[in-house]
Amino acid sequence: MAKQLEEMTLEELWQLFPIFLVPHDDGWAGMFEREKARLISFFPVRPIRISHIGSTAVAGIYAKPIVDILVEVEREADLDKCAAALRANGYILMSRQGERLSFNRGYTTEGFASEVFHLHLRRAGDNDELYFCDYLNAFPDVAKDYEKLKLSLCENYRHDRDGYTMKKGDFVREATTKARALFGERYARIDESFIY
Repeated sequence: MAKQLEEMTLEELWQLFPIFLVPHDDGWAGMFEREKARLISFFPVRPIRISHIGSTAVAGIYAKPIVDILVEVEREADLDKCAAALRANGYILMSRQGERLSFNRGYTTEGFASEVFHLHLRRAGDNDELYFCDYLNAFPDVAKDYEKLKLSLCENYRHDRDGYTMKKGDFVREATTKARALFGERYARIDESFIY
């Protein structure tokens, strides 16, 4: 009997799910919208904001064909209850670091499914990724620099997701810092215009 994903070592998972980049696909936005509607249908609390993040949310650049979703919930929300609902609806808990939970859906024992999602469950306001995406979309030349960096790393880190992410870290931090300075408190406050 084949190992279940939860039983695999990190190295086995990296072999089964290599990093590869593909040209931007406008269909990723629709994939996000469909998954967002699905999340809203079963989520046990009303999310503050559900956002499309990551490179698939940046116009015109190569990306891993994995749609990243950020779900922000109220400070009082029961994260364990949210996690249980996600697991009951096909998501696998990948990691938990304090109040930051990461899930995936579309990973199978045979490799990637046709639609793959990474979901980041956070408290409201823990959302640097929104600033980063907005900055890249506002400055296409910076987005292209990010694309070049990712393409240069892809081959050497095909089976090392942590190394790949670490090597992008300085670029991401620098762009996020500039975005926060430029956009101010764009995503800090929560009001009705931000919900969903």
